Amino acid sequence: MIRETAAQPASSRLALPIQTRLLLTLFEKIETGNLELRFANGLIQRIKRDPAPTAQLRILRPAAMVARSLLRGPVGFAESYLAGDWDSPDLASLLRLLAQNQKAISRIADSAPGLWLDRVRHRLRANNRSGSRRNIRAHYDLSNDFYRLWLDPSMTYSSALFENPLTSSPYQLQSAQERKYRRMLELTGARPGEHILEIGCGWGGFACSAAEQGIRVTGITLSEAQLEFAGRRIRQAGIGDRVTLKLQDYRDVREQYDHIISIEMLEAVGEDYWPVYFETLRRSLRPGGRAALQVIVIDAAREERYRRQPDFIQVHIFPGGMLPSRQRLQALAREAGLEWLSDDAIGSHYARTCALWDQRVDQAEDAIRQLGFDDAFLRRWHYYLNYCQAGFELGMIDVLQLGLRRPE
Repeated sequence: MIRETAAQPASSRLALPIQTRLLLTLFEKIETGNLELRFANGLIQRIKRDPAPTAQLRILRPAAMVARSLLRGPVGFAESYLAGDWDSPDLASLLRLLAQNQKAISRIADSAPGLWLDRVRHRLRANNRSGSRRNIRAHYDLSNDFYRLWLDPSMTYSSALFENPLTSSPYQLQSAQERKYRRMLELTGARPGEHILEIGCGWGGFACSAAEQGIRVTGITLSEAQLEFAGRRIRQAGIGDRVTLKLQDYRDVREQYDHIISIEMLEAVGEDYWPVYFETLRRSLRPGGRAALQVIVIDAAREERYRRQPDFIQVHIFPGGMLPSRQRLQALAREAGLEWLSDDAIGSHYARTCALWDQRVDQAEDAIRQLGFDDAFLRRWHYYLNYCQAGFELGMIDVLQLGLRRPE
């Protein structure tokens, strides 16, 4: 029999298992939204603060969920999902509601005793030369076949730029990625025959797009898997005379270029090396040359807390990563002697990109398992994409397309 209550009286709550009581105590702290908790024993608890947003949390193993969440805070809550302790029919909506109530919930979450371990682990993943190679390969060298199953045919792993992110369909993802590449080129003002350095060339999507317009590209990466795929792609396209790809650290660039493109690479640099990255931009640009960057940024109001405590992305997805705020980017550009020409925020486009990627991962689950990835890996990927989608939708994170210039 299903028991349903809007609020458990103290007397009846005492009859509940202690782990159930702890979870009710935690989630009843939410201050906005409408959350439905469904326990494995049939208990349903609805916590109503506002008609919207609404979300549902299915608690399958409450004892394990409590243990992980109280020990590791938000990261432990995520790990509890990876382990199958809980589920939700709409993960993005749940994460969005919980994010909106972060301040209320964090009063308990911030006291989790295991948080120090994530801080230590993050510091040990510093992006020095050997650390950068290790961190990049941990994510991008998972398997080219894995990424090919859910990225669009251009193999682009960054925010697309849709005509309308609210109404775009999965079939528009590739054209939206190509639109993004054109926009980045426009920010540099590159003309046929000019030479662009791409820092973080991925699987070669931008290099192919630029080469088709008569522009020379030198792309660098620390991912051997990406380099192998992109190199084969360039050869098959017959554009090897316009594209050169290298396994190279950005700190080792010594040549000057007409322009620089870097799409969602700064996030992997690490805070300690941001000044080095911006100095590399200035040094590698000819006087008057422009750089176009696409960068995920953190809301300045959340920056300090984010810097103090690594989140799920840093622990489980991008080791060594760190997001700057828009204000920090401006300061870094200024200190490096670069002019800030423009910036466009396209966070809503990234929310839609993540939603479409999540759909594609879901559709490809059987094929992903055949590559040797297990259910815990798939749950980790779904959590990652929905976590990002919720963050972009709420403006907790955003993505900027920046235009910078080295003065004459």
